[in-house]
Amino acid sequence: MTIILIIITVAVSYAAFKSPKLMDQLQFNASKVYHRKEYHRLLTHAFVHANWEHLFVNMIVLFSFGRAIESYFESNFGRLHTMYFIFLYVGGILFSNLYALYKYRNDYYYNAVGASGAVAAVLFASIFFDPWNMIYFFGILPIPGIVFAVLYLIYSYQMSKKQTDNVAHDAHFLGAFYGFVFPVLLNPRLFEVFIDKLFRIM
Repeated sequence: MTIILIIITVAVSYAAFKSPKLMDQLQFNASKVYHRKEYHRLLTHAFVHANWEHLFVNMIVLFSFGRAIESYFESNFGRLHTMYFIFLYVGGILFSNLYALYKYRNDYYYNAVGASGAVAAVLFASIFFDPWNMIYFFGILPIPGIVFAVLYLIYSYQMSKKQTDNVAHDAHFLGAFYGFVFPVLLNPRLFEVFIDKLFRIM
């Protein structure tokens, strides 16, 4: 499923790079969702990206951690693992933009694209299942997953408050939160497993 999502996202993003009209039709615009009822934008924005670099980073992270999540889900949920993976990804897309939908509902000029919220959900679900697994920051610096998670949330929260760049940090924060909580929603006993793994090394 991870590979399928990557293929679809790359294909749609490439088409949108070539067609500004398609980009305009698929990108997230809270005002158009709220006032014009263009609900498809809540989902389709995750399959288009601002540029090749944006697309590449998201797909590398998705490829790196998506396969791990599929394995974790298969081990914990058996034949339902593919369906749950889809719920994780699609739920990450939708949940990550709830705040922006409310905040920018009357701002016609606010647009957002990218799978970052869903990818953050996948990343944080992976950290939930293996909190001490090393994450290589920028592909170089090894950081324990749980440490990375805390720093990521703090950074996303602070940057969301400052709003000094063109990045939807609130979507990153909410997507990450959703990904961490999602396995517990499926099976509350998994939280005990997480706590056990967390303190086993400490």
